[in-house]
Amino acid sequence: MRRSFFYRLFFMGLILLGSGKALAQDPQFSQYYAAPLYLNPAFAGSELLPRIGANYRNQWPGLEAQFTTFSAYFDTYLDNYNSGLGFYVMNDVEGGAKLRSFTFAGQYSYELRISDNAYFRPGFQAAYMRRDIGYYENLVFANQINPGDPFGPLLPSNGLDGSGDPVNLLSLSFGGLFFTDKFWFGISAHHVNEPNQSFLEGVSPLPAKYSIHTGYRISLGTGTYRRDFTHYRKDRYLLPTLNYKRQGPFEQLDLGAYIHLEPINFGLWYRGVPYRPVENQNNRDAIVMMIGLNLPTGMSMGYSFDYTVSQLGIQSGGAHEVSIAFLLADKNRSKTNKRETILPCPKF
Repeated sequence: MRRSFFYRLFFMGLILLGSGKALAQDPQFSQYYAAPLYLNPAFAGSELLPRIGANYRNQWPGLEAQFTTFSAYFDTYLDNYNSGLGFYVMNDVEGGAKLRSFTFAGQYSYELRISDNAYFRPGFQAAYMRRDIGYYENLVFANQINPGDPFGPLLPSNGLDGSGDPVNLLSLSFGGLFFTDKFWFGISAHHVNEPNQSFLEGVSPLPAKYSIHTGYRISLGTGTYRRDFTHYRKDRYLLPTLNYKRQGPFEQLDLGAYIHLEPINFGLWYRGVPYRPVENQNNRDAIVMMIGLNLPTGMSMGYSFDYTVSQLGIQSGGAHEVSIAFLLADKNRSKTNKRETILPCPKF
């Protein structure tokens, strides 16, 4: 019953999208700090070392109309210019209609030292996006059937000229990130030029997406000694975090915390906006649970599961997400990092 309703709702959305009346939403990651360049272009180069990573998300696998997203990224820092460079690629497939979106984005950021322990990083992103309806090539329209030979070769269709053609977009985005050794606050604005994404004639602007992300690092003392002959004790801290997003009429709030017991990380947060119902229905989405690992070699990995609490229910399969990242040693670095302040947000 619910699956049938979901299909109808999704295909109605595609029809509205083609007529220029729908407001699409961007893909999302529950482990948003494990996809830092996608969250905010100001994160490009923020680790002061070359970094490479990937993310995979499978949402609602219990439905045939599931959503799958894959992303890979690379960024690095240029010491002599106080600048960060990065890029990422993303492929997203939505629902039973296989609405495909491909994105290639390039980013630039600049690091400003405000005081001995405070920094600000503005960032800019330019992205090429390509969208197409994957199921279109499998459709057969009435005017393609020859009445004299209904089982013969199909005739050319002229009912929806151009509706199967991909849409190419240029999206511009900006971001900013302020941080100390314990606190961070970031804000980003994606698709500020609101490019036209309509598959038919007319205008269907891709709505701008705004995000506010912040958190605080609370020390929980230290653990046992590390086994690397440094005589340092293992870190332990709590990271309460908040990530608020708005795109068109849609709002979303991720509120929760991470706990780091070196080298293991645990996360638990809630997604939804309980104070603002949508069409007289509760605006709740999921409870997200995460476990991660940070190794001394610079590798980080994480797995999270979204327990769906919306009307779709857990029979939708929730969402599974996997992330992995590597910090790479820079053999050409001739001097130490210009700052001792470590960006305190989660590294997974």
